[in-house]
Parts: sequence; C-alpha cells; structure tokens
Amino acid sequence: MIGKLKGVVDSFGEDFVILDVQGVGYVVHCSARTLQRLPKAGEPAELAIETHVREDMIRLYGFRSDPEREWFRLLQTVQGVGSKVALGLLSVLEPDALGSAIAMGDKAAVARAPGVGPRLAARIVAELREKAPVFAPVDPALVALAGAVEDRTAPRPVADAVSALVNLGYPQVQASAAVAAALKGAGDDAEAKTLIRLGLRELAR
Repeated sequence: MIGKLKGVVDSFGEDFVILDVQGVGYVVHCSARTLQRLPKAGEPAELAIETHVREDMIRLYGFRSDPEREWFRLLQTVQGVGSKVALGLLSVLEPDALGSAIAMGDKAAVARAPGVGPRLAARIVAELREKAPVFAPVDPALVALAGAVEDRTAPRPVADAVSALVNLGYPQVQASAAVAAALKGAGDDAEAKTLIRLGLRELAR
C-alpha cells in the first residue's frame, strides 16, 4: 500500500493531480482545497496518500497533512459518506474547522459541502461528535455544553442564556461557545443574566 508520495507536479485535472515520482506519473485525487495549495507544474510536492483497492481499480487519494487524511478515513465510517463526499467536506472546511463544526453540532456548516443535505449532515454530526475533539482543538467542556443545550438537558440558566443570545441574532454555535466561556469565569451557579452579560462580552471580542 502507498502511504506517501514525493515527486514533481506534472499536471492537474478537475479533481486530481499527476505527481511524477522518478518518471512514474501517479494520478492522485485530492480535495479542491488541497489542489489549490499545491505548487505549480514542475515544482516538487509531497502528499500523504490513502490507497483504495478494488477488484477493478486502484485509486490514490492525496492530502497535505496526516490530520486531513485521518478525517477522510473517519468521515467514511458514516453511512452515506463515500470518498467523493468526504473530499467535498474537506474542500469546504479545513480539518480543524470540520472537527470544530462536528464537535459543536454545527450541522449548517457541515451541510455546506456538495452532496451533503440536512439529513446526512445531522448523521455525520451525531455519529462523529464524540470523536471530533480528538481530531480538533476543541474544549471538551464546550462540546458537552453544546450537546446539553441541543438535547435540552442543560441547566436552566445556561439554556436561558444561550436562548437569549440566539434571540439577539447570534448563531447557536457561537452562543454556546460564549456561554461556555462565561461559565468558566462566573462558575456553575451563575444566573442567566450574568451569563448573558459575560457572553455578550465574549462575543464582542
């Protein structure tokens, strides 16, 4: 199995690059974001590779970093997500941003990818939410709070504070993050009005 390729960029296709490695041209399929960030033809490049082997073909997928490749693998554990959809998600969201969106339950951000409708976005978030913090720099406490708000199990002051910020026009993901930050300073016993005030201060930064 091929795990990495290092060579010279030969040419580009719509969703692939041909990488010349010592005279052998490898067709490597990549996300749009990865293709845009590769050097121009004739310049050296290195890609982490995921190899898919089927009875009728071998296909290579290339990534600029190991975390991007790990997300490609992880996304395909969700029913309805194949290689094309996984690359589409990585085309619209950086690995860290994708991890944060899933961890925070931001289904709208996930649904921005081509081929991902609201139902599939919800499934991706539901199935990968607990795994996402491992792959992204997200505070587990924030993930827990966002989940509690969505599941309606959050303490009343917290839920009321998030609801108030949402009513002021802030997305629920940002509102949850602001209230989580407010909780760290005010403590778990803080009243809703305190959390709203501190949350607004966080949002204004």
